[in-house]
Amino acid sequence: MDRGMVGNPSRGRLQVEVRRVGGSSIVSPAGELDHHTAELLRETLESCVREGDARVVVDCSRLDFCDSTGLNVLLGVRLKAEAAGGAVHLAAMTPVVARVFEITGAGAVFTVHDTLDSALAD
Repeated sequence: MDRGMVGNPSRGRLQVEVRRVGGSSIVSPAGELDHHTAELLRETLESCVREGDARVVVDCSRLDFCDSTGLNVLLGVRLKAEAAGGAVHLAAMTPVVARVFEITGAGAVFTVHDTLDSALAD
């Protein structure tokens, strides 16, 4: 099932694409994840969890920036997914985004994959 692209450039600097591969939902944010755009990603991820997706993979390969608000969105959705018996995996982080996870230690609470393919194979 392909849910297509959510968001548009006029709403902010973030677009989110959602698609299903096997038993996973792949959520691909593109652009800047910050205070102004985080709600779009939160709504999309929470929708995947509500729909019963056992595993949500966030493909970070087109994410140019992530601040603490974006990080908190990912952490909050991870908790909701785990409470529902699911999981949130992160894949293909750009160096800028990986640095945020490294500095905060948040990478230790996620399953992080170098590539989207490795996340889907796991």
